[in-house]
Amino acid sequence: MEQLLWWQYAAIAGIFIWSGFVRTGLGFGGAVLALPFLLLVHNDPLVFLPIISIHLLVFSSWIAWRGAQKAKAEQRANAAQGHDTPEAEQGNIAWGYLRKALGIMIVPKLIGVFGLLTLPNDIVTGVIFIIVAVFAVSYILAKPFYSKNPIVSTILLMMGGYVSGTSLIGAPLIVSVFATKVPRHQLRDTLFVLWFILVCIKMASFLIAGVDLQLIHQLWLLPCAFIGHLMGQHFHERIQKAETPTFFKFIGWALLLVCGFGLYSTFGM
Repeated sequence: MEQLLWWQYAAIAGIFIWSGFVRTGLGFGGAVLALPFLLLVHNDPLVFLPIISIHLLVFSSWIAWRGAQKAKAEQRANAAQGHDTPEAEQGNIAWGYLRKALGIMIVPKLIGVFGLLTLPNDIVTGVIFIIVAVFAVSYILAKPFYSKNPIVSTILLMMGGYVSGTSLIGAPLIVSVFATKVPRHQLRDTLFVLWFILVCIKMASFLIAGVDLQLIHQLWLLPCAFIGHLMGQHFHERIQKAETPTFFKFIGWALLLVCGFGLYSTFGM
């Protein structure tokens, strides 16, 4: 990243603010809604994926910890008032289903990591843009992928694990399953624990392969992501009890436009 121009640094800073906002506001999508824009600034996934991975480690652990503290405080308050609170007693993380899902995803995840480290940049970039374009269309049509069929759910989790291994954008596939299996009050924090575990695997592969973790650039990109995090926290509090189809449609059209331009730039399509 040392050879980039000033406008590229400015664009990257803005994209990471956006990434932090989406990650905290929605509980997922920080990578899938930021990586296509980052690749338009500089077409090299291995430059940005270590940065995104470290951000995920920092913010996912922080948010999950704060969620646990909030759940304990609510449980104590309700117990003091003599209220029956089954949701609070469950905690903020669905550990049982999390372990089950990890058992399904771990092998595809490792295969995906190997593919990221061996495939050419153009191939990885193209796969990223195509996958994101598919989800962009689902957002536009207000028909996100959800399935209660056990076989389909297993396939989606395996695909999500593989895509997460190649590019960290497997969240839409994974969330489509977790949203039907995990209670809503546990969903966001359960996903953050999952992201933390999956990113640890990817970070280990980066270290083994000698990938540059861009640690110097974390000094100014982490504060950018933190600004987005604060904005996203406020947004999350507002949408906890509300559906936002208009927001997702807007995101879908923006992503579809970016992916179309990105595929044209990469392959001359």
